[in-house]
Amino acid sequence: MPTPRGKLTAAAPLAPLVWFKAGGAADWLFEPADVEDLCAFLAALDPAVPVMALGLGSNLIVRDGGVPGVVVRLGKVFGKVRAEGETLVCGGGASGIAVSSAARDAGIAGLEFLRGIPGTVGGFVRMNGGAYGREVADALVDVTIVTRAGFIETRPAAALGYSYRHSNLADGEIVIAARLKGQPGDKAAIQAEMDRIAAAREASQPLRTRTGGSTFKNPPGLKAWELVHNAGCRGLRVGGAEVSEKHSNFLINSHGARAADIEALGELVRAHVLREQGVSLEWEIQRVGRVKP
Repeated sequence: MPTPRGKLTAAAPLAPLVWFKAGGAADWLFEPADVEDLCAFLAALDPAVPVMALGLGSNLIVRDGGVPGVVVRLGKVFGKVRAEGETLVCGGGASGIAVSSAARDAGIAGLEFLRGIPGTVGGFVRMNGGAYGREVADALVDVTIVTRAGFIETRPAAALGYSYRHSNLADGEIVIAARLKGQPGDKAAIQAEMDRIAAAREASQPLRTRTGGSTFKNPPGLKAWELVHNAGCRGLRVGGAEVSEKHSNFLINSHGARAADIEALGELVRAHVLREQGVSLEWEIQRVGRVKP
């Protein structure tokens, strides 16, 4: 491994860093000191070593065998947000709550939906995250990344090939910043919309449990939660993992589940929905790492 200025940890447990609180360790966990440190590290790293970015770990199953190569976690230095007119310049490590709050403080409307996305800029830019009728593609101006080779590139939103919960950002490319555009708005009205979104999430989603957010993508014209519910899967369990009684598109780690339990439960739900509803659900949660024998 190259020697960075930031923190580099071997065999770093990832379960404490992800919402499910399950899974194995990263071969290496790198927390860069700044952008220059990240660029230098990736440039010096053997190109054969895989690299994966980790945000808040809210939409992720880390398999029990751990993650090969280097997991990059962006710290506070990457979490800054500032306003430039009607545009927010956001660090890749900034949370959706931080971005929407900064927009409110600057009187920028149109970004309230980010209050409902439990992740960081890096994660929701990569997957075109969305909630409450809007998605990142509606607001993104451009994104700045560090490539796997350690170079900094800025790409316009049109170059990301956005579709539902998908972009063409390559594995190993780390989002370090993004510009999001809104429009002038009243601060009180913006706060009221953020409060509405927060209340709606609290009422309908199992936020105070060990979960991973929405498990499956909504098929065209359909709702994943409704398909799961109608297939009789609400409350279904595998090991310590369970389909939430509160929201059937959420899996929860209710009884000390292994990552294998959570993933197996998701596959069991997919099988039930295919058999009962005739629809093949696609995973929205990312599943990474090695299966433990």
